[in-house]
Amino acid sequence: QARFSPCSGRAPGAVAAAMPKKEPVAEIYESVSDGLKQLYRSKIKPVEEAYRFGDFYSPLLTDSDFDAKPMVLLLGQYSVGKTSFIKYLLGRDFPGAHIGPEPTTDRFIAVMHGKEDKTTPGNALAVSANMPFRGLEMFGNGFLSKFQGAQLDSPLLQHITLIDTPGVLSGEKQRIGRTYMFTSVCGWFASRADIILLLFDAHKLDISDEFKETIEALKGHDDKIRVVLNKADAVDSQRLLRIYGSPLWSLGEVI
Repeated sequence: QARFSPCSGRAPGAVAAAMPKKEPVAEIYESVSDGLKQLYRSKIKPVEEAYRFGDFYSPLLTDSDFDAKPMVLLLGQYSVGKTSFIKYLLGRDFPGAHIGPEPTTDRFIAVMHGKEDKTTPGNALAVSANMPFRGLEMFGNGFLSKFQGAQLDSPLLQHITLIDTPGVLSGEKQRIGRTYMFTSVCGWFASRADIILLLFDAHKLDISDEFKETIEALKGHDDKIRVVLNKADAVDSQRLLRIYGSPLWSLGEVI
């Protein structure tokens, strides 16, 4: 009959085999984006594929989504100065830019860095493997025909991508001519943007029904939103104080 030591729990004379302790091996990546890509492929993507996430919500991410530059989305009603704002940041015009008192930008324009000035149709951007816009295919040709890329050589665009949007319309205008779900497209860009700029004109502070719907589509991204009161230098300081409170009050009812 074998006897066991009360301390060790082993029979006398028994030799415990030394089990080597497995040390966790740290994986080293050249960049944070490389590490995120590997985590996504190994941990998240299999779950998304198992539950068909890409079929019901949004296409699965690709390497271009991780490698893309930070995105800045500009939203506002027509003629508040979105295109002029981008032109000021770049210090020059960009391909496809149109500026005027009435609605002039009738499409979404991704302003990106390139060695030469050129425009790229939305259909080509949506199928390009090295562009972060493949998910836009789900909005169909009605939207892709109103989407284009503008490339130009600008130091700023080496670090960010700017998204110029059609002016949000008011009254009956907003019910005519849209061949796609404007608010849904804005929600798609908002989920991928790093900063969302809501531009207001100091002389036109009313918020149309479509703009309210657009702002409501931004819920969940409140930390990204910044409000820009454009053309504020055209009013005196006393009037500016009254104007300043108006968009805040209106936005407080929506956000």
